Amino acid sequence: MNVPCPKSLLVTATSLILGISGVHATAHDDHDDAEVLARVSKAYAELTAKTKPAVVFIKVEKTIGKTSSRNSHLYNDPFEFFRPFFDVPEHRRRYSRPFKQKGQGSGFLISRDGYILTNNHVVGDADKITVKTHDGREFEAERIGTDPESEVAVIRIKGDDFPYLTAGDSAVLQIGEVVVAIGNPFGLNETVTFGHVSAKGRDSVGIANYENFIQTDASINPGNSGGPLLNVKGEVVGINTAIYSQTGGNMGIGFAIPINMAMAIKDQLITSGKVVRSFLGVGIAEVTSELAPHFDLKDAEGILIHDVFEGTAADRAGLQAGDVILELNGKKVDGVGRFRNEVAAHAPGTEITLTLIRDGEQKKIVVTTGEYGGDESKLLDELGLELEDWDEEIASHPSYSRGDGVFVISVEAGLPAAEAGLIRGDLITAVKISAVNTVRVSTVEEITNVLKKLKDQERESVLLHVRRGRHSTFMLMKLQ
Repeated sequence: MNVPCPKSLLVTATSLILGISGVHATAHDDHDDAEVLARVSKAYAELTAKTKPAVVFIKVEKTIGKTSSRNSHLYNDPFEFFRPFFDVPEHRRRYSRPFKQKGQGSGFLISRDGYILTNNHVVGDADKITVKTHDGREFEAERIGTDPESEVAVIRIKGDDFPYLTAGDSAVLQIGEVVVAIGNPFGLNETVTFGHVSAKGRDSVGIANYENFIQTDASINPGNSGGPLLNVKGEVVGINTAIYSQTGGNMGIGFAIPINMAMAIKDQLITSGKVVRSFLGVGIAEVTSELAPHFDLKDAEGILIHDVFEGTAADRAGLQAGDVILELNGKKVDGVGRFRNEVAAHAPGTEITLTLIRDGEQKKIVVTTGEYGGDESKLLDELGLELEDWDEEIASHPSYSRGDGVFVISVEAGLPAAEAGLIRGDLITAVKISAVNTVRVSTVEEITNVLKKLKDQERESVLLHVRRGRHSTFMLMKLQ
């Protein structure tokens, strides 16, 4: 059965809230106020009663072998986004004998036949996934697909008559709108919290490579990850994913993946088990007020291309370092993160039109997008290396600044990255091409393109400049 609240409840709740604000009030006494508050309270209780049956508790297990140097998000719970890597003791990185790590999180049913949306960091590398439903039944779940780039994951349990939630429209959410979070924080099943939409379009948080987060003050804690963020209609508007915290607990700043973005990713994961995104092949940066005059710009606007990678869609279209992109398909660009999201949202092979400034003149260039995650991801897998753009877990380290480099998330034992000495938490800041040529890198796209280019040139090894805390060194990594 579908579980959103009936229309009559929505009308009641809306009219009651308006009554509280005085919009329809014609008289006032304490008894009337108490009645209004009681009816609003009942409306919220009915909303949660109707949506809770579709929220599930997820338990995960992963076997850690004695040769593994990977350090997954599965500790006591999988919510580790904002804890420094350097707080993880060495014995957690290299294990003397196999043992099982256990974690927990939340999810919610999105179809009658058992499909569940959750977070990648909850189920992404688990060996066993167990789902407990509202009525106490337990199921072993199948992982349908995960997308670390956005933190969305889809799993499935067997059955054909589950209660499920309906997706709302996250694009029409307004700042200040009331939202409800349901999940299993600290293993406390079916915990319900209320709050508001604090902000939208947060794209530089450092949680995932592709971000467009809803910020909320609804209380979210470890274990809430993967649970639904609902509007007052009982529709899902987001997947609760992370919090900003200096203590490990809720500080009133939580982040949820917009459901519009999540559902588009879900469809690809169910269809093919992976997500395909468009890719230009450029290194980009914000145009600051200090840079603007150097590109004949009156204001700090647009996206500066500081590098074009050989053989990519951008290279084929004739884009150049020093171009400033002002519009994408006639729409003004607004920030590096949003620009990347908008490009990635198109299917590979799509023609997009970029309006840009080059040498003081405005031009329009049509680019046929390439596919992100093809050869680049394969190369990193071959090297045994998992990388991430800026990440707040390590950003708390006093010697790191945003844009310094890319973070090493995991290293596979026995492969070139591990043999070079790289470990989780390292920051790769540059690739030394030759005695006189060092290329600084600040995104995964940049470093993967540099490494691919060198591998295609049949370079046997590459010298990486690596920071580990306050110390820096060079590491020689094999490419062939």
